[in-house]
Amino acid sequence: MALDSPSSIAPYEAPVKDLYEIGEMPPLGHVPARMHAWAIRRERQGNPDQAMQLEVVDTPSIDSNEVLVLVMAAGVNYNGIWAGLGVPISMFDVHKQPYHIAGSDASGIVWAVGDKVRRWKVGDEVVIHCNQDDGDDEECNGGDPMYSPTQRIWGYETPDGSFAQFTRVQSQQLMPRPKHLTWEESACYTLTLATAYRMLFGHEPHELKPGMNVLVWGASGGLGSYAIQLINAAGGNAIGVISEEDKRDFVMGLGAKGVINRKEFNCWGQLPTVNTPEYKEWFNEVRKFGKAIWDITGKGNNVDIVFEHPGEATFPVSTFVCKKGGMVVICAGTTGFNCTFDVRYLWMHQKRIQGSHFAHLKQASAANKLMLERRLDPCMSEVFPWAEIPAAHVKMMKNQHKPGNMSVLVQAPTTGLRTFEDALEARRGA
Repeated sequence: MALDSPSSIAPYEAPVKDLYEIGEMPPLGHVPARMHAWAIRRERQGNPDQAMQLEVVDTPSIDSNEVLVLVMAAGVNYNGIWAGLGVPISMFDVHKQPYHIAGSDASGIVWAVGDKVRRWKVGDEVVIHCNQDDGDDEECNGGDPMYSPTQRIWGYETPDGSFAQFTRVQSQQLMPRPKHLTWEESACYTLTLATAYRMLFGHEPHELKPGMNVLVWGASGGLGSYAIQLINAAGGNAIGVISEEDKRDFVMGLGAKGVINRKEFNCWGQLPTVNTPEYKEWFNEVRKFGKAIWDITGKGNNVDIVFEHPGEATFPVSTFVCKKGGMVVICAGTTGFNCTFDVRYLWMHQKRIQGSHFAHLKQASAANKLMLERRLDPCMSEVFPWAEIPAAHVKMMKNQHKPGNMSVLVQAPTTGLRTFEDALEARRGA
């Protein structure tokens, strides 16, 4: 149904070619044979500036339920670093393709649709959520699609992510783009926001409720900045943890009830052996950290939920400060994967450890609706040009990025543009 329905994009003139420069727009709906992409290959896996190299590759072909999107801007996430490094697993062992294009966030324009696609047409402006599945098992039809054996993350477990002029996605991955945001603002939020939404609202009976206290690690980062806003919007109390004092005002400005600087304590890393002098020293520091939480929540009030993603460095503390019957929910391990904890405080206080992985469409759409309604700030911190996509990932890997979320420009020729016509005009002006 490529151009059967009228597009909101006004007619414009453009040449028909097999390859276009970055920022050059093909005729609406014309799919060139080749495209520019930042590709990773197995033989050069390593740091992002080594692994990601510019290549000209074939434009993906689409199946009947798939959509081809012209990528205007893309988001920078930690899974791009993992894809480059090949850890915790190499993506080539997953999708078996000769090269990998990372990128699991994007804003763009529907450019071609499969013959079974009904909800979207060429010219629609969209954002993309990164969950894919085959749609034909019990979990996808009445259960939780995130539990489907076919569940995978686009741009990480698939070879065709957003760091290219075009990307191939399943039609159910598309959501309306907030028109009040720029292309780069629209591109920076979906992965982290939807992940945070499922962590806080997707694991009954421990869903976030008004009045709950939630400890948020990495409160100034992509995940943390949305967690703080969601907790505040739901009437909960967010306690943000930061690593640099200059991030305090940013986190408080998002609506946190209080902020703790973890560098004031010395209880990070793997758990010392129980009942040793090292454990006693660690335990005393953890109690000091717990008191800092009580200074915000009130004496004796441990947190209902711990919003975890650093993993190895913080997990022992998370399982201790969580209240009796509370939940530690974790979606990543950015400081390491060997999580340790004192199991006595888990079973005797009946705490829950819950793994959480992105979100299904209903959760992602609920989160996106909050952005469409202007109830959340995308918290975009930095925007990088196309040529600096590897450098943006290196900055994130070294934890040198600013608070919030990072974007990169792809087909959008400059920042601050909100429509396709804006992009055409800026390209002509350049």
